[in-house]
Amino acid sequence: MDQEDATFWDKALSFLEPLWDALHFPLFHFNEKPFSFLTLIGILAAVIGLFWVANRVRRLLVKRILPHYRTNQGIAESIGTITRYLILIIGVIVIFQSAGIDLSTLSILAGALGIGIGFGLQNIANNFISGIIILLENPIKVGDRIEVGEVQGNVTEIKARSTIINTNDNIDIIVPNSAFIDGQVINWSLNDRKVRIKLPFGVSYSEKPARVQQLLLELVDDIDGVMKEPGAEVWFVGYGDSSIDFELVFWTRKFIERPEVIRSQLYYAIFEKFEEENIEIPFPQRDIHIRSNHTQQQPPMAK
Repeated sequence: MDQEDATFWDKALSFLEPLWDALHFPLFHFNEKPFSFLTLIGILAAVIGLFWVANRVRRLLVKRILPHYRTNQGIAESIGTITRYLILIIGVIVIFQSAGIDLSTLSILAGALGIGIGFGLQNIANNFISGIIILLENPIKVGDRIEVGEVQGNVTEIKARSTIINTNDNIDIIVPNSAFIDGQVINWSLNDRKVRIKLPFGVSYSEKPARVQQLLLELVDDIDGVMKEPGAEVWFVGYGDSSIDFELVFWTRKFIERPEVIRSQLYYAIFEKFEEENIEIPFPQRDIHIRSNHTQQQPPMAK
């Protein structure tokens, strides 16, 4: 039995020795250091482990540590992302140095990469640098309600190259980071998540403005989502062709993401209130006066 076991292990070792030699066979030399297939597997495994650790640290900061200190969600996301980048950069340097790769010898490669960025990768580099600027300066952050170009929605994620915006229709739109640096961005919630909404309307000239103001202030006080402080106001904005023009001005936090919803609710409520109080909502009218310039021709007099 012992002889059979020895024969089995001899066969196993005889099979593994060529495999072991193949794994250690130098594929190429870099800076006079041989690199085998096993070395490349080790570097790959270390890089994969580095990304796993970086993502775990970021998630730990954003989900557990920073919320414990009541940190704003957008700021927590920025801190987590910057920390992840730092871990990746430092980790890659350590891995390469441990593998015997002298990074100072990569200057030629860096120069070639710079030329590539100058031509084909210019937009990618621009978006990446813009992403870093966004994370450092925080003109926008996760959770903000923003408007850039024709896109309006909530920032759900800021990546290295792009930012994801979720619209009211639950559509995710991917916007390049450079758009937030080069163009104009409206941030509805940069300092405070509240927004002022103006609701224009008009009444007949036969109505008393003071009465209209009183009714509207009583009405808006019962609407869910309208802030009590600062309170709503009714502005007398002018004399229209067919109506006295007003604006109902109020603040809201609840409907910062869906202002059209609170607009619709108030228009319904205003219509019902005016109908109940017999307040006329005018419509454009035009008076047309027709004048005739025809003169009656007299027949010629007979001689």
